[in-house]
Amino acid sequence: MNYDEIRKLFLNYFEQHGHKIVPSASLIPDDPTLLFTVAGMVPWKNIFLGNAAPEFPRVADVQKCIRAGGKHNDLDEVGFDGRHHTFFEMLGNWSFGDYFKEEAIKMSWDLLTNVLKLDPNRIVVTTHISDDEATALWKKIAGKDAIRLDKDNWWSAGDTGPCGPCTEMHYDMGADLPGGLPGSPNEDGGRYVEIWNDVFMQYNRDANGNLTNLPKCNVDTGAGLERWAAVMQGVRDNYDTDLFQHLMDATSDVVHVARNADNTPSFKIIADHLRAVGFAIADGVIPSNTDRGYVIRRILRRAMRHGQLLGHNGPLLSALYPALVREMGAAYPELAREEKHVVEIIKNEENAFRDMLQNGLKLLDSELPNVQNSVLPGAVAFKLFDTYGFPLDLTQMILRDRGMTVDVDGFDAAMREQKERSRADTRGTKVLWESVSDKVPATDDTTKYAPVADMSSKVLAILRNGEFVDSAVPGDNVEIALDKTNFYGTQGGQVGDTGELRIGADTVVTVAEAARAGNIVIHKGTVQKPINVGDKVVSVINPIVREQTTRAHTATHLLQAALRRVLNTDVEQRGSRVAPDSVRFDFSFGRAMTDDEKTAVENIVNDWIKQDMDVKHEEMSLDAAKSRGAMALFGEKYGDIVRVITAGDVSCELCGGTHVYHTGEIIRARINKEKSVASGIRRITMSVGNLAE
Repeated sequence: MNYDEIRKLFLNYFEQHGHKIVPSASLIPDDPTLLFTVAGMVPWKNIFLGNAAPEFPRVADVQKCIRAGGKHNDLDEVGFDGRHHTFFEMLGNWSFGDYFKEEAIKMSWDLLTNVLKLDPNRIVVTTHISDDEATALWKKIAGKDAIRLDKDNWWSAGDTGPCGPCTEMHYDMGADLPGGLPGSPNEDGGRYVEIWNDVFMQYNRDANGNLTNLPKCNVDTGAGLERWAAVMQGVRDNYDTDLFQHLMDATSDVVHVARNADNTPSFKIIADHLRAVGFAIADGVIPSNTDRGYVIRRILRRAMRHGQLLGHNGPLLSALYPALVREMGAAYPELAREEKHVVEIIKNEENAFRDMLQNGLKLLDSELPNVQNSVLPGAVAFKLFDTYGFPLDLTQMILRDRGMTVDVDGFDAAMREQKERSRADTRGTKVLWESVSDKVPATDDTTKYAPVADMSSKVLAILRNGEFVDSAVPGDNVEIALDKTNFYGTQGGQVGDTGELRIGADTVVTVAEAARAGNIVIHKGTVQKPINVGDKVVSVINPIVREQTTRAHTATHLLQAALRRVLNTDVEQRGSRVAPDSVRFDFSFGRAMTDDEKTAVENIVNDWIKQDMDVKHEEMSLDAAKSRGAMALFGEKYGDIVRVITAGDVSCELCGGTHVYHTGEIIRARINKEKSVASGIRRITMSVGNLAE
């Protein structure tokens, strides 16, 4: 049974048992605590918390996941055993306050033994030490005596959030393998492999570790498709399954090297990393030096280094991506849809890495004569990281071939020193505001698109120097939450409004920017007169800044339409900053624009401005917007109801920003600069309105 067949069997089973089948969510989670979607439950977290209502009481899916950074990090194990991956697929069935422990265990057991036909005697189950109910249910349903464990049978997606006891199903891969039962001292030998985990989400854990009951009891299950495939195909190594064998065969064709016992780990790593890099970029992750972009860049470079160990110095993952599409494109159509864009980005990264590696190796070679006791100083390893982008594990890999190691403690110390130098604020204000979201309700900003200058509001909270205070005095720099506001808070690339908060005739706070922290609009500014929590204020926006920002935002829509007309229809927005003084627009394109192309784009935009076309602002369902052909921001998530901005017959986009009602209001647009900002990503800066004049 191959991967496609297992996916279909799993989803068909749960569809027959009343589950709504849903597609995989993005690898980019809507969760600031996670770099990637690390488990199948991540997209459902707000439902488990009771912050969102489920559309269906029970669903099933196959969720794409990455574990390669932070708490959930399997990177170092990849390639050196048969079970770890950076990218993997998680089969899951979910109950949102519908069924609970008994039905979940019944379906798991039925699917494993009656549908997949696994030998019941080779399945071992575990339960949490506190979960008497699940333990009794296993005896009732399957005649199984569960092994009762502590930390291994308690699950959560992060340090905080939904959690609860779980029951795991383990499969005996054979008595000739080393390893004991789950929970035994020698359990890591490899004989018993976890193939399914049913989590019973009963609690929410806060930052202090306190548990409170969730509004409803939920079921969250996870089964690794790669492990199921190994069991169903009668192999003991996930990389011996059909999918990985095909990817490694394709690798062999590209590098012109046959697999053998010595080089197999490199083939495994390349096949695994191809999936992580390909899927992540297809979902909108751009390799970079920060956050998830850095993780993907690091994975890509590890794959290339292993290609070099196989004697291959040319393009690798970019050449292998079509094989990934062949193997997984039917289940994940975004792979084929984004193929041109993904290959372009990977190829640019590979070219940059080749140059970087050459320069970094020169530095390394110059330092080696000074090395004592075969240990490279941490400061040198950090210089390789900071100057040439060498991840520590890459340096270690290169030195391992030379019989040398790295002073890791010295590297960590150099990293800490740099972070301390660059850290401007050790407590992010967004995190602080989110920490009080249960006390400070969502801001009513329903008038932000048609602001009134004399809105009366109440001060709900004041943040000063990282602390919430009851009052502030002249000269204090503060962030203030109101019960309602006419200010547009920074969102979707558009900067927030500026203005004032007044009491009577007095300006009490000059607002430099309105920003968003979740559903709270915060007013950042400087206190001019004393202000207290509970005060009644009048919020007044700066109309000149608002008008200019609004012109700029509609101009970005016209700019994208013109770029697609002059360059090609594959051009897509990859980010923007819409401000009153300048527009910054990032888009996917593989080369620098010519002067003629820039002139043509600018002329088209200005022609549309002169036509004074109507600009419609409408709200509709996401499906209705898609049927109309509205463009969406690459990688962005949208709700069921969206706002659609349509400029004449040239532009139709989903957008939550402020916009003019006639293109003539923009006055004029002027392209100031076009340059590269990342692999396959270009940036245009543009002025509009009187600034363009």
